[in-house]
Amino acid sequence: MLPDLPLVAILRGLAPQDAEGVGLALLEAGFRMLEVPLNRPGALDSIRILANLAPADALVGGGTMLTFGDVASVCAAGGKLFVSPNTNPQVIRAARSEGMWCAPGFATMTEAFVALDAGAQSLKLFPAESPGVLKSMRAVLPSGLHVWPVGGIDHDNMAPWLAAGATGFGIGSSLYKPGMPLDELRSKAQAMVKGWHAAHGAAK
Repeated sequence: MLPDLPLVAILRGLAPQDAEGVGLALLEAGFRMLEVPLNRPGALDSIRILANLAPADALVGGGTMLTFGDVASVCAAGGKLFVSPNTNPQVIRAARSEGMWCAPGFATMTEAFVALDAGAQSLKLFPAESPGVLKSMRAVLPSGLHVWPVGGIDHDNMAPWLAAGATGFGIGSSLYKPGMPLDELRSKAQAMVKGWHAAHGAAK
């Protein structure tokens, strides 16, 4: 089940020694989905730390998950969220079989339906180039489908994406960069949550 706040914090480059402080700052701000991309050192250790401190309603997991080995490693670390930049139906099925929430990446309608046929529960629109593209895609995608644009999302540009059919977002460098002070992270996280509620309220 998805958390109420559909914002995924993409914590690229999160060092294990920083994971607890970063995780607590984001959780306190209201974030309930934390993604640590696997293409940086220490990612699995960071996922393990975040999974251990996260509340029951949170989803912690890995990004850039490309292989069966990635699925196994993230599950062993306590991860429950599968995020990838691509659409690999075999890997999606493996993640679903482990009970993970699956949000693979797509950029075309073919990839979207391949991912859905494999069991994807959300789709990550990557790269997110323009709301107009998503609006066109929404004409044929299932109406209740979760679609999360990723790339260039900030607290002040969510509204046009929501109007085009986005239901949440993946947020990377505009939220977190390795080594940033926790006070700055808290401020950015609070701004993202506030931006979401403002844009979501306006879209209703």
